[in-house]
Amino acid sequence: MTTGFLHPSAFLIAGALLLPFIRGPLRRPYLFLVPLLGLFAVLYNTTLSADNYGLMNFLDWQVVFGRVDKLSSVFALIMSLMAVVGTLYGLHVDRAGEHMAAWFYAAGSLGVIYGGDYLTLFLFWEMMAFASVFLVWFRRGPNSLAVGYRYLIIHTIGGIILLAGILLRYQATGSIVFDLLDVAHPEPFTWLIMIGFGLNAAMVPLHSWLPEAYSEASFNGAVFLCAFTTKTAVYALARACAGMEILVVLGVIMALYGVIYAVMENDIRKLLAWSIVSQVGYMVAGIGIGTDMAINGAVAHAVVHILYKSLLFMGTGSVLYMTGKTKFTELGGLHGKMPATFFFTMIGCLSISAAPFFAAYASKSMIITAGFEHHLNWAGWLLMFGATGTLMYNGLKLPYFLFFGGNRCSKATWEKAGDPPGNMLIAMTLGATLCILVGTAPGFLYALLPYPVDYTPHTVYHLMETLQLLGFAALAFFLLKRYVEPVDRICLDIDWLYRQAGRALLWLIRRPLQWCDTAWGEAYRVVGLGSLMTVSRFWSWFDWNAIDGVVDGIARGVRALGGKVRVLQSGQIQIALFYVSSLAAIVLVTFVVSQLL
Repeated sequence: MTTGFLHPSAFLIAGALLLPFIRGPLRRPYLFLVPLLGLFAVLYNTTLSADNYGLMNFLDWQVVFGRVDKLSSVFALIMSLMAVVGTLYGLHVDRAGEHMAAWFYAAGSLGVIYGGDYLTLFLFWEMMAFASVFLVWFRRGPNSLAVGYRYLIIHTIGGIILLAGILLRYQATGSIVFDLLDVAHPEPFTWLIMIGFGLNAAMVPLHSWLPEAYSEASFNGAVFLCAFTTKTAVYALARACAGMEILVVLGVIMALYGVIYAVMENDIRKLLAWSIVSQVGYMVAGIGIGTDMAINGAVAHAVVHILYKSLLFMGTGSVLYMTGKTKFTELGGLHGKMPATFFFTMIGCLSISAAPFFAAYASKSMIITAGFEHHLNWAGWLLMFGATGTLMYNGLKLPYFLFFGGNRCSKATWEKAGDPPGNMLIAMTLGATLCILVGTAPGFLYALLPYPVDYTPHTVYHLMETLQLLGFAALAFFLLKRYVEPVDRICLDIDWLYRQAGRALLWLIRRPLQWCDTAWGEAYRVVGLGSLMTVSRFWSWFDWNAIDGVVDGIARGVRALGGKVRVLQSGQIQIALFYVSSLAAIVLVTFVVSQLL
């Protein structure tokens, strides 16, 4: 392996494996030290010249664990910084397993970012999926197990789609290098790879896993979730699919779709999750535009999004941690009980709203400007319209109904409310400081971007334009305030179609397929004479241990997807994973056979 490169994932993985053995007063210093070492490794790597490091030969391939350039460096820097902030925020959590899952999750993201080939990418991509689900399960809520199970199924399906695209690309080109695809003349594998990345980016209509899982995660797990999965997918899209025109359409749809559902949402963390769908839409649209300014805008917005979104999830996570509640209809009037939390949450709200001198002010307008410069006026106007919606649901609705707007708390909730422990406040202070710093002096961020930046956000024209948009959104909110009053309701989404399809598949498995299976076994039992007795006994064993087990596992998985299963056992998860792994094995075997023939 080439020397000189320090892989931050190695520090996080090693630290996670050693964590159970670190106990007593050394636990908290150790928790803070490990992600700091990862951040140090990233800072060291930024001093290296742009090149491939960490080269290894595996079979007939050369894998690259350390591709260092400006695109990978800026994402690695913000991800490693987020690992530090997220760990600091949950420093008082005494569950070693939760910290281990978070570090493996962050390690997977950093592995994807530094990976220079699709083999390395896929390895770390799946590490992200399987580690992150534990951040949902560790909340141990009444729905956590079923929600995490659905999250795992969907991401495993996305992984199979991505793997199919990788294999088809290798068959067509003989290369596993992770670089820009031919987006002008996309092949089937290009679409599969884009869809695999797009599922993790929560592209509509592949987005429903995000609001459900992120709102169900533990209070500190959600801080990690909001930072890594979607932004790692943004990095992958920027690396492989820049300039793919369909991404402009999908990005605009995401930006507007997320606004609509966030305005209707009653759960404070689900509102923020819908906001992720909307804000990632800006990044996807920028990648689809594909110009230097658009890519710079998408990358800059990914960086600032991690800062302000983690700050918002820390603020709402503090409310969850202190009160145990997350719905507007069960909260309200908390500004006096949680003044520090209110202050930091407001900084996050102003940052996401692109208010002057706050984080998104330096990035969101770059994407919109790039759209107009590329003569995509429809996209520019719609993204600008979406920005006004962001202020309505995140800049006004969230703080107004959570901290003002009347006290809807029960007596027990009100008595428990208060600002969280010191480590949580320190983490929020760090996040808020960075949000203000990026918004007021974005030069240091622009210096990290992939291309030279010729853009100045602090102009009179941009200031006046922003103030007009914010003023319009504020007026609309207060005129229409009664229509956005929190209501405890279920808002049907596209996943309703998935659930209906799941019920239909369940019927197919339990009725026609199970009937054929039973009839086949009965035929062997009736005809089972002489030498056929051996076949019959084998079939009986195979039927009981394999077919029925897999069918039952699929049925239970589909029922979970349809929201009908209340309790899931680990054995069912193993069966489902066995089934999905079998599909992946079939793909691999098919590929090998095609090469031999």
